[in-house]
Amino acid sequence: MSQVIVYDSPDRSVEDVTNDIRSKFPSVEVLKVAPRRMHLRAPREVFLDLCKFMKDDLSFEHNSCVTPVDYMDHFTVVYHISSWTNHIMAEVQVDLPRDDPTVDSITPLWGGANWHEREAYDLMGVVFKGHPDLRRIMLPEEFRFHPLRKDFTVGRRV
Repeated sequence: MSQVIVYDSPDRSVEDVTNDIRSKFPSVEVLKVAPRRMHLRAPREVFLDLCKFMKDDLSFEHNSCVTPVDYMDHFTVVYHISSWTNHIMAEVQVDLPRDDPTVDSITPLWGGANWHEREAYDLMGVVFKGHPDLRRIMLPEEFRFHPLRKDFTVGRRV
C-alpha cells in the first residue's frame, strides 16, 4: 500500500516575507528571490535585529548553517535560516572587514548555531559577540592562528 504525504500549504509566500523584510529593513539588500528561497545581504549593524524579526515575526524556526568565507580583503559569513511554516530557506550574508571580523551571535535565538559559530571562530577567527561560550572547538586553546584563513602559512610554528 502506498502512502501519500500531504504537506501543509505555507502561511506566507516568499514574496510576502521578502516585502516585509524590505519595508522594515531598507538597508538589507535582497540579492535573489526564487520559489521557497531568498538570498539577502545585511549590514552587520542590523543583522541581529533582522534575525530577531525573522524568528519572532516571520516564523523562521531553524538555523542549519553558519559558514565564513575568506575573500582576502574581507570576510562574509553566510547563514542558512529556514521557515518550515512558510517553506522558505533564507540565505543571509554579512560582510565583515578583515581587520574587525566581528558580528553578533545568533546562538541566543537558535541554539543550533552554537557549534557552528565556535567552528567559525576556531578556524577563521570570526568573533561572535554575545556567544555564551566562544572558545576553540577543534584546535588547542594555545594555538594562536586560524588555519582556514587564506593568508595562513602551512607549516607555521605555533
